[in-house]
Amino acid sequence: MTVTTFFWFDNKAEEAATHYTEIVPDSRVVEVTRNPDGSAFIVAIELDGQSYTLMNGGPGHPLTDAASVQLIVETQAELDGLWDALVEGGEPGPCGWLTDRYGLSWQVAPAALPELMGGDPTKTAAVATALRGMSKIDLRTLQDAYEGA
Repeated sequence: MTVTTFFWFDNKAEEAATHYTEIVPDSRVVEVTRNPDGSAFIVAIELDGQSYTLMNGGPGHPLTDAASVQLIVETQAELDGLWDALVEGGEPGPCGWLTDRYGLSWQVAPAALPELMGGDPTKTAAVATALRGMSKIDLRTLQDAYEGA
């Protein structure tokens, strides 16, 4: 059995696949299935070992923020690089979420977030308040909120 996440694009699945695999380290386009006219129909990719399938299915099923790809990173530099590359041509959202130029939602978050959000309710509340005021996450600000609570 194989489990993969499947995304329906209007007509830019191959372009999106190339974009994503250039941004996310250790990623690649696995296979492109083409229509008789040569255009891409199905594009299989791996993003850091995770399998995704992108399809050019035409209009009628737009991507929404009800599902997103989550990237967990160790450092602020990684977070900044991924966020900046993905949000280019798209729109920032709250709390680390963004919508890219193709309409796919992403969350770029630090690995330390669960630790900062767990445990002491006073610290959790301080971190949550700081997080709600952010678009791109600033790890230092969250750590300062945690330590200052």
